[in-house]
Amino acid sequence: MATATEAKVEPTPVKELARRRIADRDGVLAWLFLLPSVVYIIALVAIPFALAIGFAFSDVSAGDPSFDWVGFRNFARAFDDPVFWRSLGNTFVFTGVSMVFIVIFGKILANILVANFRGKWIVRFLVLLPWTTPVALSSISWLWLLDSIYSPIDWVLRQVGLLPKGGQMYWLGEPGLAMTSVIAVHVWRLVPLAAVILMAGLVAIPRDIDEAAKVDGAGYWRRMFEITIPLVMPVIAVAALFGAIFTFTDMAVVRVLTRGGPNDATQVLTSWAFYRGIDGGDVAGGAAIALFLFPLLLAVAVGILRLVRRIEVS
Repeated sequence: MATATEAKVEPTPVKELARRRIADRDGVLAWLFLLPSVVYIIALVAIPFALAIGFAFSDVSAGDPSFDWVGFRNFARAFDDPVFWRSLGNTFVFTGVSMVFIVIFGKILANILVANFRGKWIVRFLVLLPWTTPVALSSISWLWLLDSIYSPIDWVLRQVGLLPKGGQMYWLGEPGLAMTSVIAVHVWRLVPLAAVILMAGLVAIPRDIDEAAKVDGAGYWRRMFEITIPLVMPVIAVAALFGAIFTFTDMAVVRVLTRGGPNDATQVLTSWAFYRGIDGGDVAGGAAIALFLFPLLLAVAVGILRLVRRIEVS
């Protein structure tokens, strides 16, 4: 009698089948991958933003955390505060001037970094250091560099004859020099980020276009303004958007270098909201000042994104 050996096929476990079904469903996987980002945004952006709105219409302070509705009283107090209007003007000056130099120097640095030369990777690493260095550490370094007594910058200026012997520059003590110093340090921090973003746009330009322009006799500057810049203009706009957001919401450089002085000459909305709400204990007043950043950032973001879309269509 012939015996046939039948192979036993073990049934697939239910858990494994369920796991396979989940792995094959793109919609489920998309939400699983997005969930950490959504939780992060809700916990660190949405909830604090909702609290700021609530605090702005209350009388919450460090000494009395009870919530009492006061309507628009905090906004009226902000409008009556001359420091608020000076901070608002300083914010526009700080952001506008910084963005111009960040885009210009970022474009120049990106052109250098895409060139072929020996040691290119070391240079790229060194260029990123200002952006990767903690802002508090780099700002303290600049605080020493801009010191009114021991500044090495003053020593160099005296050696080359731009300052008289014994002369000093009060980089952080005079209103004009203080704002210039704060802008310079902030530009130094953000130029590497803009350069990396623009470098990605420059690398994406087909080399055939540049080679064809060279064959047609176009020089460097003509290729730059008629080919390179128009093709990377959407990337430049994105770099400007990131730079504007970081500049509008940054207060670390101002806090470490000048603390808003002298006489509120470098005070910006973020620093004034911090000093009013945290250092001063007026949580409701600080929240009302901070909320003014939202419409400003929204207007800037919408304007830049519309410009990018118009450039891409054209």
